[in-house]
Amino acid sequence: MEIKINEIAQHEHEVEVTLKYDEIKPEIDDAYKKERQKIAIDGFRKGKAPLPIIKKLYGESIEYKASESISNKKFWDVVDSEKLEPISTPQLIDIDFVKDDKLFFKVRYEVKPKLELKSYKNLEIDKPIFKVKDEDIENEINKILKAEATFEVAEKVEDPNYRITTVLQRINEDGSEIDGSKSENIVIDLSEPAVNEEIKNNSIGKSVGDQFKFTFVDEHKHGEETHREEFIYNADIQKIEKIILPEVDEELVKKISNNSATELDQFRQQIKDNYEKYYSDQTEQIFQSSLLNEVVKNNEFEVPKGYVSLILDRLVNAEKENSKQQGRPVPNDETLRKNLAQRADWNSKWQIVMENIARAESIAVDVAELEKLAEEEAEKTGISVKKLIKFYEDTNRKEVLLEDKVIKFLIDNTKIKEVDPEKAAQQEKLKEDKKSIQKTAKKSTSKKEKENKK
Repeated sequence: MEIKINEIAQHEHEVEVTLKYDEIKPEIDDAYKKERQKIAIDGFRKGKAPLPIIKKLYGESIEYKASESISNKKFWDVVDSEKLEPISTPQLIDIDFVKDDKLFFKVRYEVKPKLELKSYKNLEIDKPIFKVKDEDIENEINKILKAEATFEVAEKVEDPNYRITTVLQRINEDGSEIDGSKSENIVIDLSEPAVNEEIKNNSIGKSVGDQFKFTFVDEHKHGEETHREEFIYNADIQKIEKIILPEVDEELVKKISNNSATELDQFRQQIKDNYEKYYSDQTEQIFQSSLLNEVVKNNEFEVPKGYVSLILDRLVNAEKENSKQQGRPVPNDETLRKNLAQRADWNSKWQIVMENIARAESIAVDVAELEKLAEEEAEKTGISVKKLIKFYEDTNRKEVLLEDKVIKFLIDNTKIKEVDPEKAAQQEKLKEDKKSIQKTAKKSTSKKEKENKK
């Protein structure tokens, strides 16, 4: 057998294989035996015709047909012997079979490219440090207490501790109504922090039957430009209710805390602890995501399309399985593939970059580590170490452990810059406002220049 491996591209290789006829004769003979069972020739029972007659009548057809399956089998033999690593379905792109002489075939396949890694150590990555505010805790407690509140019908809004039922009508600046934009029975809890400030302020002092106006501003981005649009509404108050919060005693605290606290301060501390844990988890997720995105961005390369397709198939199947387990409607494959395409592309890039980093930094998961993990889990689950190791091999647990090691290596070799997310957001807003002002000024200057030329 003659083997030649060609590198077509960084991520695409090709193997050429030439075999003498004698090397494939056992497979050819097997093909004749199988086909003989299907062939009926006059004068002979089906499957009993002499082999020389079959070879004379159908020899070329049978052998040409067999050459394709032989090529496939021999390719995978070459994969094992040459330690090739195809990552998607290989494609037979050429085959030349000469009866009694030779079989030549060519297979093209994708491989994970070996990258010249760039900028993956000593990066400076922002890590947002979210702080728990007292007002967040109080808002959460008020929200929980409000679920136990009662409502007393009132004639007038005295302060924000009321809820109002309104008819909202969008209007033009001159006060005229906009057709088709009326919404009835809209309940607004004035004590909610997210409620428009104009609604809160303009409704105080109003009675049932009164009206007040407010403006809602919608800001959203189109590319780099920020679009700002104002909507003016007229609110007609149909009903006013005062919010009566319940008396906070031991019985209520037990109820709202699921018996985990007996005093409000104790419950308040539990909420604070939950917030801090949530914020800590979010901080780590955002930081890690930013780090990995930066590493992938710094190491751009042409990702093998077949590999992306393979990853996309896995994501689609996982999403369908999750939907079934959670009792959610299962989206069709076309929708899932469209929604998950970007994630599949990124995951493919990250997987290849990650494995290149592992190779460059000699990061690996050895058998001893798998055995240690299996021993620890065997004590907890009662499943034998041997079965657990087999399970790890079947579920690619080794690859998951390798990824964890690489991520830890990247984090250990990153310069972490702790930032206040609120200040960062304000600075970003100032930058966006400055850009918007500069664009407006540029457009204005350009318009004046055109007018002056006229």
